[in-house]
Amino acid sequence: MRIFRTIGIIRWIFSDRIWRISTDDPIVYLTFDDGPTPELTNKILAILDAYNAKATFFCVGENAEKRPELIRSIQEQGHVVGNHTQSHQKSGTISREAYEKAVQQAENSTSAELFRPPYGRLNYFAGKRLSEKYKIVMWSWLSYDYDRSVSLQKIIKKASRIRKGDVIVLHDNAKVEDRILILLPEILNILKKKGLRSEVISA
Repeated sequence: MRIFRTIGIIRWIFSDRIWRISTDDPIVYLTFDDGPTPELTNKILAILDAYNAKATFFCVGENAEKRPELIRSIQEQGHVVGNHTQSHQKSGTISREAYEKAVQQAENSTSAELFRPPYGRLNYFAGKRLSEKYKIVMWSWLSYDYDRSVSLQKIIKKASRIRKGDVIVLHDNAKVEDRILILLPEILNILKKKGLRSEVISA
């Protein structure tokens, strides 16, 4: 069973993190994790441009360091870059100090204000410390674009339930390229039919 929408009790327990964004306007927030990716980022940017959609890219520091031109392209096209640790570290597998250092290291090539923990996992105490400096952005709708056991048809069907204020997770990595290039236009068409537009998350 795959749960596309984040359960309310989890949002309540970790209420110091951003899950949804309250808005009176017909806005959602597309986000992309893991990039920038030489095989894919520019293709995602082209699709977003075709739909006049804006997004927030949570980039891995070492990827950003290797591809500064892609970071520039993201920003020059009106999107926002956030921090996704230096090398996609998973909280709980390294010490809290090492994890916080990985986040700080990624500041050199990403944002010093928006942070999303890889895998959505974040040690409670590390989260408290990081929230003093960053907006910790989670999500309210997970696409499962990375999970090949979930069909694109099912994801597209579930996307019809996206509503204003939702923070939507997609991915920018080579493993999802074939799926995201199909899925992203479908989601954008659904948003358009629902009268919703995608904007960046403000730092």
